Amino acid sequence: MEPILEVKELTKDFGGLRALDRIDLKVHRGQIVALIGPNGAGKTTFFNCITGIYQPTKGEMLISPGGKEKKSLNGLKPNHVTKSGLARTFQNIRLFQNMTVLENVMIGRHCRMHAGIPGAVFRNPATMREEKQVVEDSYRLLEKIGLEQYVNEYAKNLPYGAQRRLEIARAMATEPFMLLLDEPAAGMNVKETKELDDLIVQICHQEKISILLIEHDMKLVMSLSDLIYVVDYGKKIAEGTPEEIKNNPDVIKAYLGEEVDA
Repeated sequence: MEPILEVKELTKDFGGLRALDRIDLKVHRGQIVALIGPNGAGKTTFFNCITGIYQPTKGEMLISPGGKEKKSLNGLKPNHVTKSGLARTFQNIRLFQNMTVLENVMIGRHCRMHAGIPGAVFRNPATMREEKQVVEDSYRLLEKIGLEQYVNEYAKNLPYGAQRRLEIARAMATEPFMLLLDEPAAGMNVKETKELDDLIVQICHQEKISILLIEHDMKLVMSLSDLIYVVDYGKKIAEGTPEEIKNNPDVIKAYLGEEVDA
């Protein structure tokens, strides 16, 4: 089966600095794939290219949501990438802090709404039905993520781990076929990280949304991932299963420091 995301020789230059150097990467349906490497290795730049924040200097970025017809992401703006079915979270939480939990998720649904300016102005029945449906769908998503108890709380008042989960919920509200998670466990305690581990598995296996994540928590990466890509100074130096990466001497020396218990 064709990969649902295929990146070929992705290269990104910033002036005289080459941040990404001919990176190849594939994600297949139903996979959880991790991209690891030290700070400054180019991981977030890779995400920014895929999601349209940066345009690559060279290379191809192709998606195939149905596993057949391919579509290029090259040249697409971030909102068009989202409509194509890729959603992401950020290393630094980017919630609307003075809006409620429900409102944050509803904003994620905006790209799937059909009402235009006339509908918003004149409040016709179709627009009102659609808005009602958005509220109901957003609440059901909060139930799946385990945040329904916070539905009317302001985002800024949530515990840190719950804010991280809310950002994932807002991304899921766009109805993606793939989620790109940029360090989702950053700042979490052990309990929150375990809950995140369970949530990512749930999203992939129950909601049928494939996952590509950047993460420094190696225990989380090793427990979750079907496949791991390792980058250093913008170059891919290894790819393989957690067991293969765990036992790769170069990876252990450069990134893990020591063998990690799965």
